[in-house]
Amino acid sequence: MDRHAKEKEMASVLLSALYADVIRASQISDGFIILLESAEDLAVDILDAVEVLALFVARAVVDDIIPPAFLHRAKKVFPENSKGLQVIETAEKSYLSVPHHAYGDTAEACRCIRELGVSFFHHEVVKRAVIFAMETPSSQSLIFKLLDEAAEEGLISSSQMIKGFSRLAESLDDLTLDIPSAKAIFQQLIPKAISEGRTGRRRWHLGSETVHIAPSLASTRHAGERLLRCWGGGTGWAVEDAKDKITKLLEEFKSGGDLGEACQCIHELGMPFFNHEVVKKALVMAMEKKNDRLLDLLQECFGEGLITLNQVSKGFSRVKDSLDDLALDIPNAREKYISYLEHAKTNGWLSSSFGRLPSDASTSV
Repeated sequence: MDRHAKEKEMASVLLSALYADVIRASQISDGFIILLESAEDLAVDILDAVEVLALFVARAVVDDIIPPAFLHRAKKVFPENSKGLQVIETAEKSYLSVPHHAYGDTAEACRCIRELGVSFFHHEVVKRAVIFAMETPSSQSLIFKLLDEAAEEGLISSSQMIKGFSRLAESLDDLTLDIPSAKAIFQQLIPKAISEGRTGRRRWHLGSETVHIAPSLASTRHAGERLLRCWGGGTGWAVEDAKDKITKLLEEFKSGGDLGEACQCIHELGMPFFNHEVVKKALVMAMEKKNDRLLDLLQECFGEGLITLNQVSKGFSRVKDSLDDLALDIPNAREKYISYLEHAKTNGWLSSSFGRLPSDASTSV
């Protein structure tokens, strides 16, 4: 915290590298809580401790090593006016939100972005700016003017711009919980902004291709497979290779493999957006082999932050959609699915609001 920017960046990169492999998700969260509790003492020796710690917290959220929900939980822990609470609020307002306070002054907004001093973080500014434009239609013109000027000035690089749109495209399913028409708005908003010249065509050319492709990929069935076929996973695998790898690691675990090693293999797949395939295959294999140990693996993966709630939900949805076919080979597939569904909800790795089967109400009365 008391080193130069390069050392701070290296510390964040190291944390991301150690996450899941060496340090458990719960330990990461506990460590940040301890840091927040120590904020008062840290501020004695490091004058800008609140700002620096807020940056580390925000970077951890963006790098997916602590969940956004961590911020909400931490707020309830620390008393008003405490340094710990100041850190959380600074992380949210200064680093995890677009600068709303500029009130239409793009020059002031650009200055605020520049003063953040975190160029590696600008994709999050892009993502949150577009989300704000989706939430507030009246702000769309100003938001795109801001992004256009930031790009023209070289404040936000083309790679950060594209990364921001890609991150947003990947989160559309979650975003629809708050903005039901998010996918439709996203598909209309970006091309419209480009065609009307609010964003420089040359500078946004690659970005426009990305956002034209991303919504259709993200909103259709088998979106993960399509993404892999177009761009590959983090390791460059094709979808068939990825599925084969998943099947083999599940088979090995089912046959008595080590829980930690199985989690490590899932982490090394390097494609978290495709983890719903892990969930689906694990559930189907548990039905076929009558081996509920696979549920323990899914629970551990969720607890470690390897598989998100959204990916668990997608996996269950895919199994639900294929129940008629599964029942041809597994007569009790429907009953097994319901028992797995209740097990996941009871143990907290599937939302209690996740939809039940249409006839469940009648069978449970």
